[in-house]
Amino acid sequence: METVTNKTLEKLKYDLVRAGLVQYETIEQAEEISDAQNINIGQALINSGVITEETLLKFLESRLHIPYVNLDDYSLDTNCLKYVSYADAKRYRIIPLFKIEDTLTVAMADPLDLFAIDRIIESAECSIEPVISSEPGIIKKIEEYYTKDSTVGEIFTDTNVEYDWRDELHSEDLSDNHIQKIIRAILKQAIIEEVHEVTFQGENNGLGVNFKKHGELTNKGLIPNVLTASFVAKLKTLAELDPSVSEVPQLGKLNFKVDDMVVVASISTFPTIMGERIFLKIYKPPKMLNKIIVSDKELKIVKKSLKEPGIILVCGSPLSGKTHVIYSLLLEAAKENSKNIMTLESIAKYNLKGVNQCELNENIGFNMDKASRFIEFQSPDLIYLEGIKTKESFDYFAGLVFDGKTIIMEFLANNMEDMRNKMAFSDFETLKSLINCIIFIHARDSIEVFDKDTVQKYLA
Repeated sequence: METVTNKTLEKLKYDLVRAGLVQYETIEQAEEISDAQNINIGQALINSGVITEETLLKFLESRLHIPYVNLDDYSLDTNCLKYVSYADAKRYRIIPLFKIEDTLTVAMADPLDLFAIDRIIESAECSIEPVISSEPGIIKKIEEYYTKDSTVGEIFTDTNVEYDWRDELHSEDLSDNHIQKIIRAILKQAIIEEVHEVTFQGENNGLGVNFKKHGELTNKGLIPNVLTASFVAKLKTLAELDPSVSEVPQLGKLNFKVDDMVVVASISTFPTIMGERIFLKIYKPPKMLNKIIVSDKELKIVKKSLKEPGIILVCGSPLSGKTHVIYSLLLEAAKENSKNIMTLESIAKYNLKGVNQCELNENIGFNMDKASRFIEFQSPDLIYLEGIKTKESFDYFAGLVFDGKTIIMEFLANNMEDMRNKMAFSDFETLKSLINCIIFIHARDSIEVFDKDTVQKYLA
């Protein structure tokens, strides 16, 4: 998670003491609270009741000689939204108000954040005049004004005619949200054809659109060069990624509605010599466990394993639905509301009630290695680990079983024989001995559960 700071308040915090508005000890306490709760020091002071938001903002106005604007009843010039992307507005807590000649006036929660100002100057290509506004007020306006432009929109699949997203591409739509409609059309076709992976990759004439199903890529058309930059920028903005960055990988996600179902798609960008390659993976909402494992006997094995120390291994081929099953397991475990359930994931596909989901962030050095070294201090009862690759990681998390933890892991295997051959390697000896049950996904409607005794005999 990105650390929340406010350079203006960090610089002027002791001026608050000198002005007699707060005590020095209060500043120290607020710093501890801001670190613990990942909020800026000003918000910590306001939350603790030692100073009102209005008093704090008026103080900043007088010290910085920058006007304060109350956004509660303020109407923005919507034509100015194009100068600041939704991602930048949220990241820097900034929103454009109006533009006069070559000067764009923006409301900022942190007017001394020079990096943010430089970033906006670069993207807007004009001068910036900052005013001070409250952070909650800015966030409220961002959600109010950017909402329509920052969502994919609802998708309806109840159609009896053959659907082709290129009909939208070739429509004579000259509106500002035409690109958004193209993105929605591609997603709609993927949903209709039950495709879970879509890739966009550079070709000589534009950006190729490819659907991946049963391991095979099928080209579904081309976004022409003239629209490629706009398409990539809009897709990144919708996924709350930085559209100005193309030299390094980024990871984000889209939330959109399909009929009456909320669907999530993870978005991964990667630089290539033909431009960025964008990989999109669609995840449908998890079902209750008894809708997936229909055998009472097998369901009993799984529920028992969720309550005991040991490893639950979810196996299957690529795109078999391992994540879907794992999320159902987590929902089942969270029913009791008495366990500390934690996850370590590259990206959380759905917010699960009663589960402490943690997203890894390589950009700030919060990788699996660092997470694994600190997760024990959170005293988890059950941990789900996504994508364990090394023997060291396997051994470490397997070792947590001896401390009474339940571990859920996924394991890539095309079939039972493939799993057995892979498990024959000595690297998995410790892991094998701690498996309480294996859930093997043969196909969407074919899931098999093996208890501990069966697993040990089969893998011996």
